[in-house]
Amino acid sequence: MEPTQVRLTVPDSLDITRVMGPADSLLRRIEAATDAAVSVRGNTVAVIGSAEEANALVQVFSALIREVEAGGTPTEADVDLLLSQAAAGNAPQAAPFDDILVTHRGRPIRPKTVGQASYIDAIRTHTVTFALGPAGTGKTYLAMAMAVAALKRRDVGRVVLTRPVVEAGESLGFLPGTLEEKLDPYVRPLYDALFDMVDAEKAATMVDQGVIEIAPLAFMRGRTLNDAFVILDEAQNTTPEQMKMFLTRLGFRSTFVVTGDTTQRDIAGTGGLDSARRVLEGVEDIAFCDLDRADIVRHTLVGRIVDAYAAAEGR
Repeated sequence: MEPTQVRLTVPDSLDITRVMGPADSLLRRIEAATDAAVSVRGNTVAVIGSAEEANALVQVFSALIREVEAGGTPTEADVDLLLSQAAAGNAPQAAPFDDILVTHRGRPIRPKTVGQASYIDAIRTHTVTFALGPAGTGKTYLAMAMAVAALKRRDVGRVVLTRPVVEAGESLGFLPGTLEEKLDPYVRPLYDALFDMVDAEKAATMVDQGVIEIAPLAFMRGRTLNDAFVILDEAQNTTPEQMKMFLTRLGFRSTFVVTGDTTQRDIAGTGGLDSARRVLEGVEDIAFCDLDRADIVRHTLVGRIVDAYAAAEGR
């Protein structure tokens, strides 16, 4: 079969070094991932290979061009994501989505896949949103970005971040330290995401003032959460009773986001996430978003790990 040759022109208005990366690092990344031949002359990119490879790489380069046109700076991680999307038969996505938030370091946070964009749209249009999917799909991180953005716009007066405390063989009472020190490992991932978006000193001030609250799920009992953006993380480790308790904390002018991965449960019996879907799916103003392998935006190896475990469980 004769090889296919496809040419793509980078607009003259763009700096081609931003598309190809510093010292052509992005170009080299793409070349290493394919058997097709890629050459760049001036602002013209030529790809020679099988029809499938050539068309996939043109889509990857087109996505990088859109990213630069939108003011972004593509990274090697972005290239890996685009290549994995192309390999899975999905049209690579880059910068077709609006920014959710610009971090204190000036880095824009935006959805990177169609599934993530649908998730963000669901949060914007529903009072309660459930996000289910494997590790690396951005469930918690994007919800945190939406929460911080809502706080900055003053759409809400506070942000509440909570997750169940699931003990691994030891009771909290027997662990050393104060209550805060005992709980810190459970809520640390939420702090990490927060500090990635907001200056650490400013974030600490907001936590001290109660504008941002990070607490175990058990601390939600008996409360009504008005004027708040509330995220329940690791919801697969809730019981049906805990999930009902949490959802009934909903107050006026509030948004609730529930995230979880049903394949990584640490409790026995029926989980709160499964029961919530069975009971609430179809209820007005509640959305369920399913993120999958195509939405994983961590290291490409994470996707292969998820696939391997899924295959093993299938066997």
